[in-house]
Parts: sequence; structure tokens; C-alpha cells
Amino acid sequence: MTAATEVSATSQSLTPHQTWLRVRGPLLAVLVIVIAGVAFAAIRSGGQYGRLDPRSADPHGSRAVAELLKDRGVAVEIVTTLDEAAAETGPGTTLLVTSPNMLTAQQQRRLRTATADSPNRTVLIAPDGSSLSRLAPGVRTGSRGAVTARRPLCELPMARHAGSVDIGGIRYKTAAPGATACYPDRGLSTLLVLPGTGTGTGTGDSVLLGSPDLLQNDRLDQQGNASLALQLLGSRPHLVWYLPSFDDPSATGGDGRGSGDEAEEGSGFISLIPQGWIWGTLQLAFAAVLAAVWRARRLGPLITERLPVVIRASESTEGRARLYRRTNARERAAAVLRSAARSRLSSLVGLPSRDADSPEALIPALAARLGTTGTGHSSLLFGPAPADDAALVLLTNQLDALEREVRAS
Repeated sequence: MTAATEVSATSQSLTPHQTWLRVRGPLLAVLVIVIAGVAFAAIRSGGQYGRLDPRSADPHGSRAVAELLKDRGVAVEIVTTLDEAAAETGPGTTLLVTSPNMLTAQQQRRLRTATADSPNRTVLIAPDGSSLSRLAPGVRTGSRGAVTARRPLCELPMARHAGSVDIGGIRYKTAAPGATACYPDRGLSTLLVLPGTGTGTGTGDSVLLGSPDLLQNDRLDQQGNASLALQLLGSRPHLVWYLPSFDDPSATGGDGRGSGDEAEEGSGFISLIPQGWIWGTLQLAFAAVLAAVWRARRLGPLITERLPVVIRASESTEGRARLYRRTNARERAAAVLRSAARSRLSSLVGLPSRDADSPEALIPALAARLGTTGTGHSSLLFGPAPADDAALVLLTNQLDALEREVRAS
């Protein structure tokens, strides 16, 4: 039998059937994920809208209050870009910003410039501390409070007329003259009305609402929610319902959040992640590091233990070989085979074990034992790793042949 025939007969290369058995699991998982994603996208594309959307009839939508406003003669206009919102800040207009925290720093400054000197009303839903420095300077925030029924405890006519409403969330405090604080929670207000600060002749104001719950469909019929919502949003004949979106062209224009003097506020995708998610990720990472340190610790040197059963050497060798094959560890397998062969050959030619891994000592000793020049022995015993399974089998056969030749010499 020739060497090529022997290699072909003993090759451990994967057959097409074995390859299919290995990859069918991951392929099936990918197929299931793709089908689930397509199905989910098809379901979500069926006319559903987001939170506080006046077109949404979901519990967290605001279609009910929008329809009530229309019945009272208020024209409700939905916009999704800052340019559209800024163009509608004229007299007789109420601008409702549902998610002011989604706006970049540049967008918030533009919005403030457009509304500060306008006779309109601007209603901001739950702006946080980082947004208030640009949208409502001089206003500070406290910790979030629970959303529950609260009494107005202020002289604001619309609040006194509405009575108790479901409100809470972000709490506000300011020393600005003329500001009206209502629905207090632990000394801070959850509804704050700020008079206009511009130089124009209008009587515009800004309203900070700590939580959006009273505008949602599922709460509108509770407490005085409907009354307060209609008075807040229906005091002017025109209501601009601004739903900020990430695909707004103005969000990527100019310096944004991540350039110039805004560098400290983050940039790119990180600036769009809510702060709670960032802290949660950091805590998970810290926990993972602690778990890794705990699992990696060693209280003493490793010791060997007697196995509870006797395992034959052939079974142990076969099991290790299968592990090598499963992970395609041909380099490691070849190194083990060569190291064992060099150890046996060094003892056969009379070399000490410390010289078994030295080509300068082992190759000349083999050449002298066999009466050859030793050409090819160096690459066989110290050469590179085989490129495939067939080459690994050929290396094994050649090492066996060399050892038999040395024993017979």
C-alpha cells in the first residue's frame, strides 16, 4: 500500500454528511431568528403608534385627549421634526413636546430660542436635569416621585378647577419670579408654570409636567385628569403635538451633543442611551468581573487524585484525540505526537532526556544511528503544523515509520 493510499484510507477529514450534522443546529437557529424578526416586524407595522401619540388608542397613547380637543374646536397638528415645531411657534399656539430629553443639546437650544420670545404656550413632558439647563434655565430637579392622585395646593386657576389629578414623576424647584408651583410632592412641585422671559409683547408661558400619565388614554377618565389636560393643551386654538424622533435631520446637524463645548455630554449612540441603562450595564460588568475573580481563585497547588474507576490507556487516548478533532486542534495534536516521538527516539539513540527537544543534538544522533545525512528528519520532528487532517495522519505514519527504522537499526 502506497503512502497516498494509506493517507486516503485513514484520513479523518469531515465528510459532507458530518459537516451538515455540525452546522444544521446553528443554521436552524439563524432561520428561526430571521422568521421571528420578519413576523415581529410585520405585526409592528400594522398602524401602531408610540407612547403619548395622539393617533394611538393603546393604554399609553393619547388619542382620547386629542379627540376631546378637536371636539372643542382645537386644531391638533402632529409634527416629528424640530423645524416643523419651530415654524409653528406663533400666536394662538400651544406647543407640546412629548419627549424633550430625546433632543440633542443643539436641538434644545434651538427650541428654547424659538419659544422664549413667543406668545405661545410650551408644555414640556418630564424634562430631566440635563435638559432643563437649556430648556428652562434656573429650574432644578429632585428625585422622582410616585405617580398618584395629588391635590393642587396652588392658586393656578386651571389646577384649582381640575382639582386632584394623577401626577408625580420628576419634581421641580425654582426661584424664578412669577413661577407657579402646583401639585407638590415632598416640598417640590410636579407641575411648574414659568412666565415668558423674552422681550416680546406676548403672554407666553412654559409648563413643566413631571409625568405624562394624566394625558394617557387609560387615566384620562380618572380624578381631574381630563380637565387639567384640556386646560393645559386647549388654551389656544392651535395645538402642535411634537413627537421627537431619532431620524430628525436636525439631530445630526451642527455641533450636536458631542462637539465643542458639549463634549462633556457624550456623543453618538452613547448620548442617546438612558442613564439608568448605562449604570445597569456598568453594574453587570462589575458583577461579571467579581464572578471571574471568584471562579479563578486558587487556594493552593493543584493535586492529583485517583480516579474512582480504571480507564484503559487506549480509551483515554481515543477520547483526547476526539477532543482535538472536534476543535480542529491539529497544531496541538502534532506537537504532542512529535514530543512523544522525540522522547522515545532520544532514548533509543542514547541521548539524555533533556536533549530530546534539541534539534542540534537529536538530528545528528539519528543520522549517525541510521547511517544517513538526516535530511528530512528535522522537518519531520520539528517542522510546522499540518495544514489539514490528511497531513496530520501522514505525519503520524511517518513518525511511526522513523521509530521502527531506528529500532531495527
